[in-house]
Amino acid sequence: MKDKYIKIKCGKLYDGISPCFQRDMEILVEGKNISAVGHNLECPKETEIIDLSDKTVTPGMIDAHMHTQYFHWKDVYRDTLYNSDGYRTLAVATCAKRCLQSGFTTVRSLGWWSEAYELDVKRAIEEGYVEGARLVVSSHFLCTPGSHGDMTQVVRTNPYLSDYLIGKYPTCGNGADFFVGAVRRERKMGADFLKIMATGGFATPNDDPDDIQLNDDEFKAIFDTAKEVKISVTAHAYGPRLMKKLINYGITGIEHGSLMDKETAAMFENSGTYLVPTFMPYEDAIHPDEESLAQKSEEYRRKLRFYQKQLQIGREIIINSKIKLGYGTDMVAVHNNYESGWEYYAWHTNGMDPFRILQAATKTNAEICEIADKVGTLEPGKLADIAGWGRDLIKDPHALRDCSFVMKEGVVYPAISRMNEE
Repeated sequence: MKDKYIKIKCGKLYDGISPCFQRDMEILVEGKNISAVGHNLECPKETEIIDLSDKTVTPGMIDAHMHTQYFHWKDVYRDTLYNSDGYRTLAVATCAKRCLQSGFTTVRSLGWWSEAYELDVKRAIEEGYVEGARLVVSSHFLCTPGSHGDMTQVVRTNPYLSDYLIGKYPTCGNGADFFVGAVRRERKMGADFLKIMATGGFATPNDDPDDIQLNDDEFKAIFDTAKEVKISVTAHAYGPRLMKKLINYGITGIEHGSLMDKETAAMFENSGTYLVPTFMPYEDAIHPDEESLAQKSEEYRRKLRFYQKQLQIGREIIINSKIKLGYGTDMVAVHNNYESGWEYYAWHTNGMDPFRILQAATKTNAEICEIADKVGTLEPGKLADIAGWGRDLIKDPHALRDCSFVMKEGVVYPAISRMNEE
């Protein structure tokens, strides 16, 4: 069967390579791939024409920090006790479909505490049984008891139940030998990368964002074993003490980094370590919004207020740095996981250059996801992951909440605006 040809006429084109819009460009798609990008492209007679001359066309967007395992953010706080793996599997599939409809054709899922159902959804999408964004998966957190990755904190007042549940979690434990085994297990099960819950967090009740929750022997076991089995590592980390330690271990990247200081930012720049800063979850503390804060748990609000000044300073340092930045959302409160366009709003309203945001969400994220040979830019040979936007990407901070067109691997899917999501 011959590949189908589609020509897309673009009003403005951002190709993921150059920090500019090119006008009146065309993209020729052959089957799953882009075959040409340019002006007045020649094409076979049977070519389908898609006219996006009133839109801005970009590579399909990539969200590099998402938790896909719930239907609604309010369900996160009930998940440990009330949701089965079957329910979570359906939630992952639903989230992947909604992300695709929103113009985000790839999602990097940062794991959860229960079994590796995300890998099943990833496989079903790749095999064509389920429609959804491409999944890049770290299936479990590597974490210690009582850490931000230990979801049994919610039942810590019932020690028997808490101990029973933690026994069901294959990558939460203590000691170097445990983590050697955990890394090997995740690699065997098909994880694309590893995530360490290396510090405390804001949303969990019994830890602190500046904690360091693994010791040096445990860190060394993880990094040495990951190098041996050839898998990359990222870490949930906020404070400079831990980020410096992780960079010295040669970590590939870090998530959040919200309490950044200038010395640590320089280490990122000099090492080439990437950062996915996830601005939106802390936006209501940095620019106080009591209505938004009220939707978060008491512990979340208390910590955000305690660290407010450091969060504000850290964000300014990140924005003014030359750190390699990825675009990721980490929505577990206020907004749902698939509402990835909100992160554009946070970066944009904090003064980030729009082209730096777009590069983070396309080319840089493809590199972070280790799939830059396939997606992230609009150029011949890449998969035809393409999105169209009706709003002004330079001036409108809501532009990525309002997708007008989406194609993944040469197939057009319904595009859905998220402007009216509750």
